[in-house]
Amino acid sequence: MSPNTCWLCKIFRAEENGISSKLSLEEVLQWSQSFEKLITSKYGPMIYKTYLKTEHSDENIEFWLACEAYKKIMSQRKRISMARKLFTSYIQPQAPNEINIDSPARKAIIRNIQEPTQSCFDEAQRIIYMHMERDSYPQFLESEFYQKLKHSLQTN
Repeated sequence: MSPNTCWLCKIFRAEENGISSKLSLEEVLQWSQSFEKLITSKYGPMIYKTYLKTEHSDENIEFWLACEAYKKIMSQRKRISMARKLFTSYIQPQAPNEINIDSPARKAIIRNIQEPTQSCFDEAQRIIYMHMERDSYPQFLESEFYQKLKHSLQTN
């Protein structure tokens, strides 16, 4: 299969998306062992996000990844700024990328948003992780997207 006709190559050009040719069959096969292996692997989150975009549900992985970055912020000023961005993008009602969390989790964030801590999004992140693990992850493993990715690596 030439790079010009490979559907995968068109989506994942190394120069355009930062995914090198080092994506291995071993890594891709490990993703089917657990959601944890997918989400913590080198290329898994990026590939999973690309799949979720095709399903119009990439807000969950975007929120989860943003929370991972948020927890690493040490500056209180930067934390407040990022917390507000997370809130307006994902948490507040009618947010552009509103995530599906329960009312108690949403209310806790609203209470804590004025002086956000490193852990103020933990419960919402846990809920979103569970949604992805239960719903979209099994669909990802069964998808033509994942199957074609595995097949293209097996034949190369």
